[in-house]
Formats: sequence, C-alpha cells, structure tokens
Amino acid sequence: VVRIHKAGRIASLIGAEGGHQIGNSLAALRAYRDAGVVYMTLTWNHNNDWADSGTDDPKHKGLTPFGRTVVGEMNRIGMIADLSHVSEATMNAALDVTKAPVMFSHSNVRALSDHPRNVPDAILRRLPTNGGVVMVNAYPGHNDPAVIGWMARRNAETRRLEGVFPGQPERRKAGLDAWTAANPRPPSPITVMADHIEHVVKVAGYDNVGIGADLDGVPFTNIGMEDVAGYPVLFAELIRRGWTDANLAKLAGGNILRVMRGVEATAARMKDVPASISTVDAR
Repeated sequence: VVRIHKAGRIASLIGAEGGHQIGNSLAALRAYRDAGVVYMTLTWNHNNDWADSGTDDPKHKGLTPFGRTVVGEMNRIGMIADLSHVSEATMNAALDVTKAPVMFSHSNVRALSDHPRNVPDAILRRLPTNGGVVMVNAYPGHNDPAVIGWMARRNAETRRLEGVFPGQPERRKAGLDAWTAANPRPPSPITVMADHIEHVVKVAGYDNVGIGADLDGVPFTNIGMEDVAGYPVLFAELIRRGWTDANLAKLAGGNILRVMRGVEATAARMKDVPASISTVDAR
C-alpha cells in the first residue's frame, strides 16, 4: 500500500464480508489468503455456524471453539479479523483470543446511535490494548437515530401495505411513495459522521479511529459524503473542531496501516505454528 501510494496510484484491498464464505473450512480460509484476501469480516447480517452476528438472534454467545480457532488461524496466516457486523459477545470473544490488532471496517458507535451494528463503549475501551481501529461509516441508517426511527416507521408502513394490498405490488408501491412524500427522510449532515469519529477518539484515542464509509454498500449517506469527494469536507469539519495534521493523518490511513503491520508481525512470529486441522462441531 505504501509503495503504491508513493507512486501516485491507489491501492485497494480484497476482503471477504462474512465468514460463512469459507464453508467451515480452515483450508478454504488459507486458500482465500493465498488468493490475496487480506481481511475477513467474521459474520455478515446473519449468524454462521461459529459466530454470532449483531443483527441476528444470539446462537453461540459469541464465538464457538471453532470460531476462536478461525481467529487464531487468521492471526497465523496474516489475515485481518474484521469485527464489523458481529455481536458484542463476538467482539469480546475475538478480542480475547486474537494475538493481532483487529479492525472494524465500517462501523459506528452505539453511545450516539443505539443500533446493534454499532460498537459499544466497553469494546472501544479495549482497543488501545489490542491496537485495533474502528473505521467509521457514512450510513445514516446506522449513525443517526432520527433516520433509524424514520426507517422503522417506513418499514412498518411497508408491512401494513402488504397486509392491505396482497398480490398488488403496484398499489403497495403507490401507497409507500405517498407515505414517503408525506414523511420525508430527516436530513443527516456530514457532522453526524464527524460526531461518531470524535466519540471513538474520546473513548479509545486518536490511534484507534479510521474511515470506512461503505459508499458502495448503502442506499444513501450522510449529506456531503455521497462519494469520495466528501473526504475533504469531512476533514474540513474536523479541522474546525481542532484536529491537528498529525491526527488527521492517522485517521486518513496511518492507523489502518499500523494494524496491517501488526497483523504481518504477528504472522511472522507464528511462522513455526502448524496449520490447524480443526473442524466445526455441527452440534
């Protein structure tokens, strides 16, 4: 990444969003890493056989024994454990077992927006010891309570229309369009995203925050962060709040590069550890 950036080009990492993609196979995990996948989100929106998601009903109380082995194997092969999407219990379990820094590739903070996708303060307080980073995203559906409430009301109207107009998608669409016109989505400025960044700093410190805007993964964003042209706008807001160039550099990429170096160093220390042949316990 550093070499490519110095050449004036852009580096992009390959990641797997959801540990279900390895099919409960550590051999598949190693094949992903050999193919260039440098990070894996332990879950997506649903639980898998070894880890609980933050947006599914708890099943494993965090990580199963096999799930802890997955994290250990990720440490051994130099793959970053991404804790976005996972439950608080999974976050704690992963932090308990990992020997390398973790990342939250696109998350916000629960203290400002009580959504299960967000990171509680108790987890933020563990990050300085681990060396991990929370990369804050730009989705009002996670970071703005007013928008979250509006989405809940819109979803309720969607369900009501499904009951009133079964088998009539055109009438349901017309009804929802009318509801949305009468109840527009609350505006959510880029300052909301800045608030979440500053809360990570307040609890964990400047060394443990980054940006993971999720621009290609959400239907709308905080106003001003619709695309990468929003990054200078966000930085201008933080400068107005007193941020120094040194701390902005950490936010812009210095912190995640430090995480990557930490993951590489952990793998180097574990080079003589044999590959795990553990299998998931289907029970």
